[in-house]
Amino acid sequence: MASQDSNQAVLFADVSGSTRLYEVLGDSRALQCVGLCLDIIRSATVEHGGRVVKAIGDELMCVFPSATAAARAASDMQNRVEMQDPVEGQQLAIRVGMHYGPVIEKEKDVFGDCVNVAARMASMAKAGQIITTQDLVEGLPQELRAMTRSLDTFSVKGKQEEMIVFELLAQRNEDLTTLVSRTVQADVRIRLRHNERELNPGADKKVIKFGRDPASDVQIADRKASREHARIERRRDKYVLVDFSSNGTFLTFRGQPEICLRREEVVLHGTGAFCFGHGYMDDPTEVVTFEIVT
Repeated sequence: MASQDSNQAVLFADVSGSTRLYEVLGDSRALQCVGLCLDIIRSATVEHGGRVVKAIGDELMCVFPSATAAARAASDMQNRVEMQDPVEGQQLAIRVGMHYGPVIEKEKDVFGDCVNVAARMASMAKAGQIITTQDLVEGLPQELRAMTRSLDTFSVKGKQEEMIVFELLAQRNEDLTTLVSRTVQADVRIRLRHNERELNPGADKKVIKFGRDPASDVQIADRKASREHARIERRRDKYVLVDFSSNGTFLTFRGQPEICLRREEVVLHGTGAFCFGHGYMDDPTEVVTFEIVT
């Protein structure tokens, strides 16, 4: 079947805390709860003119012909899940991520950058949240646009420029915290040291890349490191270490045990160090130390 290009809204929705449900409720009861949430997502998708593309574990990927349809479906499915009674003290919850843009349809599946961005939005969402992009928000009517609030700018893998990320509120709540100015606090800095090289990036440096790729800000010679291994992203007044590697990034905060990040991220604080593809005790030569200065 020939592929077809079109602009659509892509939505990912998954059951938040499903691992916890299986631990607390047991396999049979947890499976029922997860199935209930997925049925709600499917129903809301169809009722708002969308289509479920596929299931990926406890996550569904859906497409909609318009940003408005996706937003109404996302709000509807969130509200329906929140209305469910807790199960043995466990509140059911889902998280949703959306983006609007060009997709390639082939054999009932969809592909393209829009899909990747929507998946990234879903990974940012917390339980009960709907996270989306400026591209989708700009396609909403005023009454729905009024239900959104800008959260921040984030680096998205594959994108050269940061994207403005929004939250779509499933219902009006006057008690929601008013978000203040997004201006980065200029008094927060990070100091880095790699071998004999010191880096003191300014507040305008949003991303610091680490890896074997010569284009990296800090090139790593160790063959256990990936070409695009990790990065430090400045998000408002915080520095976040994000791992993209195959072998993991091994991080130690001073005085604490070493942890391994695998396609995960953590907010840096205080002082510490991280290695690429192996622990510090395995090879202490290729190490980056950091200090957060306030």
